[in-house]
Amino acid sequence: RAPCSAAAAPATPVAASLRVSRPTASPGLDSPQIVLVQSDRRMGFYLASRWPAPAPKVVEMLAVEKLRGSGLWQSVGDSTSAFPTDYVIQFTVRRFEADYSGGGTAPEVHVVLDCLVGKREGREVIGNFLATGSAPAAANKLGAVVAAFETATNAALDSLSTQTLQAVRTAMAARKSAD
Repeated sequence: RAPCSAAAAPATPVAASLRVSRPTASPGLDSPQIVLVQSDRRMGFYLASRWPAPAPKVVEMLAVEKLRGSGLWQSVGDSTSAFPTDYVIQFTVRRFEADYSGGGTAPEVHVVLDCLVGKREGREVIGNFLATGSAPAAANKLGAVVAAFETATNAALDSLSTQTLQAVRTAMAARKSAD
């Protein structure tokens, strides 16, 4: 391992609050059904299996948990929160699917979140980015596919967390230098 440097040091909490807006989804993904992309690129669903809520709601819940669990924010609210925040992140779930189009027997899971971060006051956009994750399923069994979804979603949410924090830090630094 490389020695610890200032860049690799644990992140310092930011003196700001964040709200995760209700996500939207690309066509076909706003459903509790587990989506798959077949080898001929047609979209389908796993039979007799469902997420506990539509995919955007599941991803919102996981994003809020990830951001709160980071300990880097004064507070993190979900889309139903009645409390005002300093910053807002909204995202569209572009991909949340098990992809069989690669030709293998087990799918590759892809999660892509198209993110926009802004100041609540003044509605100024301070960052936009893609947060992505992918993971191969260990087998063509639902349990293995769900495990791959967990891995891919965690990678995408780690990226979302890091890039959101960086956008807010950059905006706060710009505001301080302007004062």
